[in-house]
Amino acid sequence: MAQDTGLFIYGIVPSDVEPTPEAEGVGSPPGEVTAIRHGALAALVSEVGLAEPLGRPADLTAYETLLDGTVVVAPVLPVRFGTVVTGADAIDDLLDAHHDRFAAALAELEDRLQYLVHGRFDEQAFVSGLLDGNASAAALASQVRGRPEAESREQRIRLGEMISQAVELHREAENRELIDAVGGYAVANVVRPPSHELDAAKVAFLVAADDEDDFVRAVEEFAEQRRDLIRMRLRGPVAPYDFVSAHQLVE
Repeated sequence: MAQDTGLFIYGIVPSDVEPTPEAEGVGSPPGEVTAIRHGALAALVSEVGLAEPLGRPADLTAYETLLDGTVVVAPVLPVRFGTVVTGADAIDDLLDAHHDRFAAALAELEDRLQYLVHGRFDEQAFVSGLLDGNASAAALASQVRGRPEAESREQRIRLGEMISQAVELHREAENRELIDAVGGYAVANVVRPPSHELDAAKVAFLVAADDEDDFVRAVEEFAEQRRDLIRMRLRGPVAPYDFVSAHQLVE
């Protein structure tokens, strides 16, 4: 390998995993994905220029596509996006130093998949419900309705704060109810921080393959019960980003 190139590490997998010929790595042009094996483990890597900036949307998509495609056929420990080492010797050192811990983590993840349930409040429905049930908020809304923004600035700020507080309270409740409703079909869950001010629920679940159909059905039923207030999305199966990574294991 040339000195101006390094190896981008995607994840750690069992040693019998073989990248598909069509697998594309990060970079421009995309690097070829290969496996460097050590004992019972292998690292999925591709060559990148050390001076090449990584972090474009296409790079993150390539990283996730590779890992999410891998987890369908084999357990995988994601390595933090952007991890680059100088060569194969560094990969050998990593796998040798943490071989048993990586192998044990992969064994625990066998036949387990991550799903992400993400719900967002319909703004109009949420605010209407708040005004119907909160006289103070309704009074503020009446005071700002039809008035220029400059004249009702204080009232608008207070109303916005009340709406934000109400969203936070409802978000906590929705996350709890979501976990209560579908968590019985998962082996673990992690509540993610909101990515939008109107996020209603955002929870990652680790699901055993045998329970996958029941889990998806339970999520669909939960979403149907809230369809007038919350737009729910289910993403998965994906790699277990929220539950374990090679980076976490070596810290």
